[in-house]
Parts: sequence; C-alpha cells; structure tokens
Amino acid sequence: MPKLTIDGEEIEVEAGLTVLQACELAGKEIPRFCYHERLSVAGNCRMCLVEVAPGPPKPAASCALPVSDGMTIKTDSEMVKKARRGVMEFLLINHPLDCPICDQGGECDLQDQAMGYGTDRSRFLENKRAVEDKNLGPLIKTIMTRCIHCTRCIRFATEIAGVPEMGATGRGEHMEVGTYVEKALTSELSGNMIDLCPVGALTSKPYAFTARSWELKKTESVDVLDAVGANIRVDARGPEVMRVLPRNNDDVNEEWISDKSRFACDGLKRQRLDKPYLRKNGKLQPVEWNEALAAVGAKLSKTDSKKIAAIAGDMADCESMLALRDLMASLGVPNLDCRQDGAKIGGGARSGYLFNTSIAGIDDADALLIVGANPRLEAPVLNARIRKRYLMGGFKAAVIGENVDLTYPAAHLGAGPDSLSRLISGEDPFAEVLKKAERPMLIVGMGALTRNDGAAVLGLARKAAETFGMIDGDWNGFNVLHTAASRVGGLDLGFLPGEGGRDTAGILSGADSGDIEVVYLLGADEIDTSKLDKAFVVYQGHHGDAGAHVADAIFPGAAYTEKSATYVNTEGRAQHGALAVFPPGEAKEDWAILRALSAVLNKVLPFDTLAQVRSKLAEAHPVFAHIDSVIAEPWGDFGADGAADPAPFKSPIDNFYMTDPISRASKTMAECTAVARGEVLEQTGTDG
Repeated sequence: MPKLTIDGEEIEVEAGLTVLQACELAGKEIPRFCYHERLSVAGNCRMCLVEVAPGPPKPAASCALPVSDGMTIKTDSEMVKKARRGVMEFLLINHPLDCPICDQGGECDLQDQAMGYGTDRSRFLENKRAVEDKNLGPLIKTIMTRCIHCTRCIRFATEIAGVPEMGATGRGEHMEVGTYVEKALTSELSGNMIDLCPVGALTSKPYAFTARSWELKKTESVDVLDAVGANIRVDARGPEVMRVLPRNNDDVNEEWISDKSRFACDGLKRQRLDKPYLRKNGKLQPVEWNEALAAVGAKLSKTDSKKIAAIAGDMADCESMLALRDLMASLGVPNLDCRQDGAKIGGGARSGYLFNTSIAGIDDADALLIVGANPRLEAPVLNARIRKRYLMGGFKAAVIGENVDLTYPAAHLGAGPDSLSRLISGEDPFAEVLKKAERPMLIVGMGALTRNDGAAVLGLARKAAETFGMIDGDWNGFNVLHTAASRVGGLDLGFLPGEGGRDTAGILSGADSGDIEVVYLLGADEIDTSKLDKAFVVYQGHHGDAGAHVADAIFPGAAYTEKSATYVNTEGRAQHGALAVFPPGEAKEDWAILRALSAVLNKVLPFDTLAQVRSKLAEAHPVFAHIDSVIAEPWGDFGADGAADPAPFKSPIDNFYMTDPISRASKTMAECTAVARGEVLEQTGTDG
C-alpha cells in the first residue's frame, strides 16, 4: 500500500485511490464541484487543486490524480490558496448575483465554497452572459445562467439513471447543458439531479419559493411509497411537510430516492380524513370519536366472528397490523389478509417471500433472471443498483415477462411461465449463463405472484433457484420484489387467514354474497370496493380514497410522516419511521385507534404506549428486535406444484406516479402523469 505525506502527516492508503480520497482519509477538506463519490471523474471544475511533489511546479487536480508511493501533498500552501481563489474567480465571472432569491440559498455548495476559498472582490467588468432556461418537465426548475458546467446532472442521467437525456452543446462560455431536444425527463430518478447540482441551476419546481432551509424542522424517517424502504429526511414547517429528501444508507438506497418518494408529499395535505364519520341516512356525517367507536363496537359485538373480516393496506405500519391482528384474534375472527393484491405468498418459509440476496448483495451477483417484474417502475432505486452492477462488468441479465427498457441490457426470454419452464429444462441458451455463474440471482415480482396461478409460478421460481445453484452456502439468490411497504411486515406478523379463514379474494366475494357482514379496512384502497356494497365497512386510513368512499364508519388515521412506526422492507429489514408533523384535526396514530376500539369491545389490548407495542412486536418476530438489520433465513419449503397458466406476466404498475392514496392526491404526480401520457402541453419556462 502506498505511503504518502499530506500536510506533514504520513498516511498509508489503498492503491488505486485518488489524491482527493487520500486527503479526505487524512481528515483534510478538499473543495470540489464536479467530483462526486458515486459518479465518474470529470476533472473539469479544477476546484480541488493541491500541490504535489514530485511533479510539475503547478497545482494538480486531486480528483483525477492517483496516489503513488512517496508522494508529498500540500492542501493549504500559498500556491494552493491562490490557485483556488483564481478558480473561484473564473467560476463567478458569469454567475448571476441571485443568492437572495435563489432556492439553493443556505444549502449551496458554490455559496459556501466562495466564502471559504474565494476572494472578496472580482476583477471582471464585462457584461455577464445569459443562458436560456430549459423546460425539463414538472419536477425540475432550471435557471441555466447559474450553471457552472460541472456535468454532474449529465453523468447522473447517463450512469446512475441509465436514461441519457441530459448533455452539453457548444464549447467554452457558449456551452449549454440541456436535453438537446426540449422535452420532459423520463427517468423515475430525475429529482436526484437537484441534490447533485452544486449551484441553483437545477432546483425543485414544486418546492420553489415556499420555504428556506433554516426554517424547516428536519426528521429522519423511512419512505413507504414502495417496498425498498429508502431512508429519507422529512423537512416540515409547522404542521406541513414541505419536502422529502434522501438520506444516505449504503445498504438500502445509497443516497437516491425515486421521484414519487420525493415529490408526492404534496398529496399529504389534500383529501385528508381529519375527523371520524358515520354513514347516516345514506350519507357520511362527521361525529365524535366516542360515537364512532361505540357504533363500530356495537356492530362487531353483535356480528358472528365468522362473518367479520379485516384487510391491511399497502402502507399499514407493523404496530397497527399487530393491534388489528390481536383484536381480531380476541373476537375469534379467522378472515385476515395483508395481501390486498392477492399475492400467493406467505404460509411457507420466510425465505420464500424475501429479497434474500439483500439490496447491497446485488453488487456481488454475476447473473440475473427477472420473472414477472419491472424493477424500473416497481423499485427504481433497486433498479439503479442493478444498473450499477451491470456497469461494473461481468454481469448478464434476462427477463421473462414484459419486454421493457430496464436501463441495462437484458435478454428477453419470453412472456409467461412456459418460458420459465423451458429455461429450467435447459432449452434456453440463458440456462448455460446461469449454470456457469458463481453467484446467480433471480427476482420474481408481483406481476407473477398476484395471478390465480401465483403459487405454481412461485414453485417454478423456487425450482429455477435450486436448478441453477442459486442457493449455495452463504449465498441465497432467490428474491421476491414486493411493491407494498407493509407486505413483509404483515407476513412476518402472520396477518393471514386463520383456520378456515378467507383471503382477500374470499373476503370480497363473501361480502358480495352476504356471507361477510363486516369488513375492517386498515388503509386498504387497492381492492375492488364495488363488492363491499352489502357489507358494513369500517375504514381506518388517512386519505379519502377508494376505501373511504364505500365506508360506513371512518376512523381518521395518521400518514407515514405523522407517526413513529415500524416497516419491514422487501429484503426483510425492519426500520423505524419517525413523526415529523402531527396528524391533522382529530386524526390519531393507528395503533392507538385500535387500542381504543378494543376497550369499547371489552377486549383490551395489552399495551398503552408505543414502547409496549414495540415490545409485543419483538415477541411476535425476531426481526423487530433487530432494527436496520437483515437476518439471513434458511432455505425452506414454499410455493406449490401444478400447471401454470401460459398467459403472459404483466407488471402490476401501469402508472408509476399514482400507486397509492398519497400519490393519487398529489397535484405534482397528476402533472407528471399528464406529461407522461402526452395529455397536456408542458409548461414553458421555469415559473414552478
């Protein structure tokens, strides 16, 4: 390992590191604009200059210079300081004096580094250039006169997102960054460019001119709009969530989040349920909590337990599912289900419904088979991780299902289960790729498992994993990609039909026929609510979505930003979300509502505080005692034998921007949907 001296201190670092990385390991701060840890090296801003010996008698760009043994580096010599001041002066020659009105003000790299490394005056007296703003769609606001040509946005679009729509035209001061042909960006990860931009050239269009960073209360939490469990920071002012930003977690989302996770937060303030309702004379009317609880309690008390059912929705937290499960168990209700999409999973080994490889484990795979999934829409951040692995080389992928652009090359082997059977029997050439791979992996999605033959398809996927050596020692290449944040937690808690109980399809058909008289919906909106007309429906949730429209009683719950709650992501990692703002009006945390209902029913649940609920969670399953950890599960029995329907697999997500009550209530997501479908002319200019 090379030894080098940095500002008089000797340090030993790994070969292959750059001087900038070595300086950071030594605790030295090196300014930069173009360099980013997760992007390729561009070396075009020259802000990271240092003095290096032996070498030419001039400053060197540390981001592009590899370390070598015996190097002597100075990061704060007079030469370095003068060089950085010169670079900063050049960068600011054409930069407008927008700081007072710039949305990036207060969290701007250029502002901070001009203060720390620049000078207090400019020698430039000529007219500044101006650049026409670009229209990148409803999410990103552009003021391109501020652009310093760091090319981070271009490299992100090309390398991370895999949608190379950003680029540069012209040279020198005539260079402009844009989309070549003016159009909205089509990447599901485009909002990350806002975080990457070190100046105010790219900012959030929905957030524009609404708040300053120092006004906001920042809360670390977890995203629930898909099953990846991306770590986020919720920025709130008073009772309102102003924006959602990514939080770094190398094992889950690195430092990226999807556009839906970032921009759908305006849906949190629209169509909210903020008081209890009861249906009287055919109309929902607001009532007091006591009256609503008493009415539901009376209905549950006088109804046969076999005629009561409960369905948990896609964003239900584990605390509320535990409370509802235990309350229904105390009433003797066997009809429970957390799989509102009808997925044929659960009941077998835990490894049969987890992303066993883990998200970080994708980096170690060398072959991939995707069955009935479109990760680009179902889990954009996870899809970016697969693309990252492809860029590392020595990786081949194939898809059975819809032939779509996943942002990395993937052979299309067929559309349905027959193609998977042919692959297992060795008829398809990709079988040799999987056999030769040292660490092959398989991803089976909800497009395959929510069908009537989902159990048979799951059995086929299991057979494929065993046939191609995906289960080997500490490597488990079998993965289920969920689309619901609540799904793994619900399965872990056993929120499934009891003995003789009905699943979601059975509950809906029973309600339609009159066999089920009371249905308790815990935030369940992605079901066929037309079959619930004959039943007494209790809806507990936070938005006036499909479930609330058919309800006879409504309990207003808390959204994910309004409660401290536990969620288990697709890889089986339990994580805590945190309360950023309080629920609106009379809405309450979901487990507390169920605790109050249990008292009305004289079936008092054995907890009064969140800590006690979490203690019960830890008793229910070990995963809840190991927060932010992935527990490796032994390979076991799951799936079913039998013939599978030859019909092609179809992704459950038709519109990426609207998959849940929050995103459906979002004005921003409605604009994205309209632009994606070409239904409206895109806004011109940048006036958010």
